[in-house]
Amino acid sequence: MTMIEDAERAERRARQRELADQLKASGALDGIFEQIDAGQVPLGGDEGLLKGMLKAVLEHGLEVELTDHVGYKRGDPDASLFPNSRNGSTAKMVSSEIGDVELAVPRDRNGSFSPQLVPKGARRLHDVARHPASSGLQGTSSYGAGLTGYLRAQGPTHNSANPAGVVAHRRRGRHIQAKAAKGTGR
Repeated sequence: MTMIEDAERAERRARQRELADQLKASGALDGIFEQIDAGQVPLGGDEGLLKGMLKAVLEHGLEVELTDHVGYKRGDPDASLFPNSRNGSTAKMVSSEIGDVELAVPRDRNGSFSPQLVPKGARRLHDVARHPASSGLQGTSSYGAGLTGYLRAQGPTHNSANPAGVVAHRRRGRHIQAKAAKGTGR
């Protein structure tokens, strides 16, 4: 190992230790630790804590994306005033570094929701920790604030602020622009 690799490894360990210490100090993990210590929740395996946490975090992120897309929060009494609405969820199995995880991916009535955290058609999570949305979450007090900021930076979406329904996903937008330039239309 080179001196640079050693330094990078030490820095990574220090960041991981700092995060772990912050989580422990916050008390956020106390209930989880009690369940693990009591043998109520295994750490690994199909019904283990790691897969459960990954599922919860990804599903929460997908809900935040849909909220940004449709323009209102779940349970909003004014939801009927928005041009698009929530429409349940669909099951999706994705492979991750810790095994397969089944997600409930939320849908919208118009079918225009194109999640970025777990994109349509994706079956593997290639290191979720390196996803641009998750890097925007570091240092934020809530998951939604970081993810929403990331999504807004990605460009226009179809929501109440944009009722004309501009293309929901940047890559799709470039695809349509390329087809239009070739004269093939949509």
